[in-house]
Amino acid sequence: MPDCEISFDVSRIDFRATSDLLMASYWGSGRSDEVHRRAFANSLCVGAYSDGKQVGFGRAITDRTVFAYLADVIIWPEYRGQGIGTRLVQALIDHPDCKTVTHWSLSTNDAHAVYEKLGFGPSTDGRYMRLDRIPVA
Repeated sequence: MPDCEISFDVSRIDFRATSDLLMASYWGSGRSDEVHRRAFANSLCVGAYSDGKQVGFGRAITDRTVFAYLADVIIWPEYRGQGIGTRLVQALIDHPDCKTVTHWSLSTNDAHAVYEKLGFGPSTDGRYMRLDRIPVA
């Protein structure tokens, strides 16, 4: 794993690079910069940095007390497979403001192994429900 710094300082996040990478992802296509600005402002955001350059991003949508939903965990392509995503997620879980959060959830199509290392598993209890809708502009 490369030596990288994990930081919750939102002023360090390269918004342009992060938004562009998310819009190119399978889950973020169709989003806009405005959507990302609002989403980031209403989340606990974290960045990963190598030699001062941002190489990863993640956020938790959370009340910082009981519930948190992991979203937009993304690593710059040339840094993937090096454990940075795992470190980002662990930093969110370990954040002092989230120490009482007992329910963490997420959705992924392709990164199950990253989250399984941290104790996540598929929800098969039949309790969770979902509503998908087309956003109103």
